[in-house]
Parts: sequence; structure tokens; C-alpha cells
Amino acid sequence: MQLMPYETDVYTWNFGDYRISTDRQYLDIEILHEAMRQEAYWACDLEIGRLTQAVRCSLPFGAYDAAGTLVGFCRVVTDGAMFAYLRDVFITSRHRGQGLGVELARRAVGHPDLANVGNWLLRTVDAHGVYARLGFTVTDEPQSYMTLKLPRTPFRQRTAPASTITRPK
Repeated sequence: MQLMPYETDVYTWNFGDYRISTDRQYLDIEILHEAMRQEAYWACDLEIGRLTQAVRCSLPFGAYDAAGTLVGFCRVVTDGAMFAYLRDVFITSRHRGQGLGVELARRAVGHPDLANVGNWLLRTVDAHGVYARLGFTVTDEPQSYMTLKLPRTPFRQRTAPASTITRPK
């Protein structure tokens, strides 16, 4: 997978015996997909194609144990300049309770290539306290935010049509 246009490099950080990295080559989508479907209530019906596309089009962060096994994940959906949405923060059950989820989210919010982003959003049902440690608050302007929920359809991979734009020589 290629870097997004706003990414300058791959970043890796250590956290105790864990390694957090934006290096996409270490992400095993099949393992991540299965773990999320089994352990994340919000991903029980997630198709692997949808997850693959989501990871490809965002800035992913993997957390790995000393053996290199994927034990955590999150991603940032962003333009790299104005807006970022922290999504899919997930730690496998065996590795929870050690601060890894907070550190993973901290690294995402503090990523050097997202330093220009001033407007962050996330959605959580049960982890408000976790994200409050990073400065997230419940919005004081709910009247200014709107959502549009469309029925979820089965994911179909779509290929972009060949470009019809030609460049002058």
C-alpha cells in the first residue's frame, strides 16, 4: 500500500514491549478482520473488502507485541490539513488494560503529518473517559453537526474508470 499524499514517511514508536507503526506492510488485514469481528461489537458484520478499502484510504496505525503479532489498530480518515476522524480504535482482549489503546490514539492524534489538523472527530459509545485523556470533549455545538445515515449495502469493490484526461505534450 502506498502512502497518502500528506504522509512524509512511515513512523514507528515503542511503548513498553509494544511497537506502534504506520507501516502498512506489517498490517495483516485478514488477522485484523477476524479479530475485530470476534472482539469489537461495532465490527461483527464488517466485510473484509470494506475493511481493506477503509485501510487503503486512511492512515492506519498497528500495535504489535514483542513477537510482531498485531494486537491493536486504529486509523485516521483525514485530508491531512483541516479535518481528521479517529476510527476503529481496537485492542485485542488479551492486551487491554495496559494503556495501549490510549497510546495508540495518542500517536494518531499527535502524528507529525497531521500537525496542521485542528478539527478532530471521533464516535464512541462507551470510552469517553479514555478519549478525554487526550483532550476530546463532548461537542458543545450539537446543533451545528448533522449526520446522514444511509442503508448499508453489501460492499462491492469498484474500479475507477480509465482516465479520459490527457495531458498536453
